[in-house]
Amino acid sequence: MTSFLKLLLTIFVAKQLLAFTTPSFHRPLPYSSSSGYSSSSLSSSGASNDEHDILLRCARGLPTSRTPVWLMRQAGRYQASFRKFSEKYPFRHRSETTDIAVSLSLAPLEEFGVDGVVFFSDILTPLPAMGIDFDILPGKGPQISTKIRTIEDVEKLTPLGDASAKLPFIGEILRKLRDEVKNRSTLIGFVGAPWTLAAYVIEQKSSKNCAEIKKMQYHQPEVVEAFIDKIAVMVGEYACHQIDNGAQIIQIFESWAHHLSPDNFSTWALPALKTSVQIIKKKHPDVPVVFYANGGSSWLELQKEVGADMICLDWKCDMAKAREILGESFPVSGNIDPHVLYGTEDDIRSAVRENIRNAGGAGNRHLLNLGHGVMKDVSEDAVRWLVDEAKKS
Repeated sequence: MTSFLKLLLTIFVAKQLLAFTTPSFHRPLPYSSSSGYSSSSLSSSGASNDEHDILLRCARGLPTSRTPVWLMRQAGRYQASFRKFSEKYPFRHRSETTDIAVSLSLAPLEEFGVDGVVFFSDILTPLPAMGIDFDILPGKGPQISTKIRTIEDVEKLTPLGDASAKLPFIGEILRKLRDEVKNRSTLIGFVGAPWTLAAYVIEQKSSKNCAEIKKMQYHQPEVVEAFIDKIAVMVGEYACHQIDNGAQIIQIFESWAHHLSPDNFSTWALPALKTSVQIIKKKHPDVPVVFYANGGSSWLELQKEVGADMICLDWKCDMAKAREILGESFPVSGNIDPHVLYGTEDDIRSAVRENIRNAGGAGNRHLLNLGHGVMKDVSEDAVRWLVDEAKKS
C-alpha cells in the first residue's frame, strides 16, 4: 500500500472514531416544519458525563451522576421577575405571547439553575382549538363559558386538527425555548389528563367536589364517556405537537386526582390516559412520558398501568414506600412537601437530603421535585437552597 493510500485510510478511520465518540446531543438539532425535532438526540447508552441532559437521561430510566431537579410551578408569583409581568398582563396574554412566555419559562433556569425548563402555559390552553372557550381571572381562576351537558354538545366539538394553525404560539414558544436551553437544560412539555380537563369543562370552574361531572357519570355516562374519549385523542395529539416543536419530555397532569377513588380512576380516567399515552408513544416512542396524579398516592399500583415512563409522586406518600410499591428500578419524580419551603435553610437542605436518601441515593432513577407546585408566598432563597442542595447531594 502506498504512503498516500495509508494517509487516506488513517484520516477516514479518525473521522469515524470522532463521529462515534462525540455525543449526538452536542450537535445542533435540525428542525423541519414537516417532521419537527429529532427525538433521538440522546444516545441510549447515556455514556456522557455532561449535565445539560441529566434530567432527560433520568426520565429514560438511566442512572445519573447525581439527582436532577426541577419544580412544578417553578415559574410563579414568588419570583419578582414573574410579578413584573403578572401584575401588568392577564394570564392568557402572558402564556400566548411568545416573548413573554419564553422569558417566564427561562427565569428559573437563569435564577436557580434547574435541570429542566417547563414552558409557561396551562393545561386548559388547547381547549379553544376544540371549540371550548376559557379565561383565567385573578382571584377566580379558570372560567369556562362553553357548556357540555348533552351528547349534541360533545358532537359540536372539533378535533385538534392542525395545532400549528389553531395554536401557533405553542410552536413558536417551544422552538425558541429549545434553542435557548440547548446544552444547558432539558425542555419539558405538559398536558392535562383527559378526566381532569373534562371535569374542568363540565364544572366550568375550579370545584371543591366535582359534583356536576360525578352526577353525569351516574345519570349520563354516555355523555361523559364520549367527551373524555374526544379529549383523550386531543391530549395525545397536542403532546405530539409539543414534541414536534422541541419538547423533550411530556408530563401529564391529573390535577384533580384527589376527586377520584380507585374505582373512579380505573373506570373513568385510566382508559383515556392509556389512549393519550399510546398516541404519544406511537409517534414518539423514545420521548419519556411522566404521569402526575395530585392526590392519587393511595392507588400507586393503578398509576403504573397508565403506561408512563416515570411517575411523579405527590407529597402525601412516603418516597421509600412508593418505590417499594412501584419497584425499585421504576423511575420516580418528587416528592418533597411544598410547605418545607416555608422553613429555614437547614430545614430545606435536610428535606432534600432525606428525600434523595429515601429514593435510594443520588442518581438512582429519581428526579427531585416537590409533591405539588411552588406556592406563591415562598421566598426565592428557599427555592435557591433546594436546587443547590439537590445538585450537591
